[in-house]
Amino acid sequence: MPQHPTAIPGAGVTDGDSVHARRWWILAVLGFAQLMIVLDIAVVNIALPSAQRALHFSNNSREWIVTAYALTFGSLLLAGGRLGDLFGRKRLFVASTLGFAAASVVGGAAQSFGMLVAARGGQGVFAALMAPAALSLVTNTFTDPGERGKAFGIWGAISGGGAAIGLLLGGVLTQSLSWRWTMFVNLGFAIVAALGAAALLRRDVHSARDPIDVPGTVAATAGLFTVVYGFAYAQNHSWGSSTTVGFLAAGAALLVAFVAIQIRAAHPLMPLRVVLDRNRGGSFLALGIAGLGAFGAFLFQTYYLQQIKGYSPIRTGLAFLPFAAALVISASIANARVVPRTGPRPVVASGLALGAIGYGLLAQIGVHSSYAAYILPAQLLSGAGIGLVFAVATDFAVRGVEPGDAGVASGLVNATNQVGGSIGLALLSTFVATATTHYLAGKHPTPSVIAHAAVHGYTTGFWWAAGFFAAGALLTGLLMHGRAERPAPLTESQAELRPASAN
Repeated sequence: MPQHPTAIPGAGVTDGDSVHARRWWILAVLGFAQLMIVLDIAVVNIALPSAQRALHFSNNSREWIVTAYALTFGSLLLAGGRLGDLFGRKRLFVASTLGFAAASVVGGAAQSFGMLVAARGGQGVFAALMAPAALSLVTNTFTDPGERGKAFGIWGAISGGGAAIGLLLGGVLTQSLSWRWTMFVNLGFAIVAALGAAALLRRDVHSARDPIDVPGTVAATAGLFTVVYGFAYAQNHSWGSSTTVGFLAAGAALLVAFVAIQIRAAHPLMPLRVVLDRNRGGSFLALGIAGLGAFGAFLFQTYYLQQIKGYSPIRTGLAFLPFAAALVISASIANARVVPRTGPRPVVASGLALGAIGYGLLAQIGVHSSYAAYILPAQLLSGAGIGLVFAVATDFAVRGVEPGDAGVASGLVNATNQVGGSIGLALLSTFVATATTHYLAGKHPTPSVIAHAAVHGYTTGFWWAAGFFAAGALLTGLLMHGRAERPAPLTESQAELRPASAN
């Protein structure tokens, strides 16, 4: 039976009366915001060709519509998580949700390339504040072991399946209305999430009263920014260029400096205890590797379906629904029913192994391969695997953290996946481009040869994605523990953080 903790000071009602009655509504509101963040990347990718024609920017400039979001989002996640710990998660969540809506409206109304890039950067800033606050609130809302597994299964399904939903939504909006509605649609998501949070969440106490670690914040933000920028630059330029090498070297040096600062700081931005726990560290690793392999592989499947098979944007979105369905089912079942019996290690490692098999199957496709024989089974396998990883790793990445560290742990969940995805996209894009170029060398570029060269490049990318997932399965299997422990009862400080009726 679910536990009903004691009354929360100042709430005016007992925790059992308020949170127990509203907890699933709270999850729905927070999940709505998380879905908006995740699907926004895929939605915009589908709309890019239309936006490019409307605003008259070049192919070389097009990457900045995606990169601007990734740079600000990925580099500010740790700082965003800490700000939630310091200033209150409800306050930060509501403010950042409204800010995301405002940036989306600016992007939808953009009359120039610069205005659209600035709006995408603004979306990334507010997403970096919103995402850790939302995950922290989920963590502190669901503490009963059984319900926590279900809640994080749903959260993992949203986080992993949002891209597939975004492809379908982006295709429908772009073809039926305009590319601008891929931005305007966020206004509806944000208003629902902000109003729901204002009504359902209790005004939380400040869970961390220590001063912010300014040197650590600067080093972490600058380090993540330069690393993401370096890989994004390399994706469309040479890996040996001075700009690529300079940014990657600077990013590595800044991140090393960040770790050194955390060891010595009295009030570190990211206390090392957050990542040194084996299950938690393995969870961060699994989320990073999942992003490393899946982001690029997802994109290349989209290219294959549209450019080789001739699918429309809407049909492409529909083609990814089996992936989303498998992900939702596996995420929902694993965390609630399997993990309590086995612990996180076999589930996370198995999920990564399933992903490796799925992408290995995709590596067998050819120009004339059928969807039913190759794409569908690969999507079911990879979707099920990624669902296992996202649901369980997200739960164990934040499980057991001290209340004052919940925000930074939540920020690190998003940062590992986002930065891993940015790095993986750059690496896989390079491998695909190199393989395609080598295939074309010495051949007459007829349409058939070009199509076969493109597919050869895509299959090379899928093999690399399979390799990343296989390596992740091995590493997490060695690092994580086998059997899970039941979460400890609520502490008094955690109880104060639990969302309750608005006041």
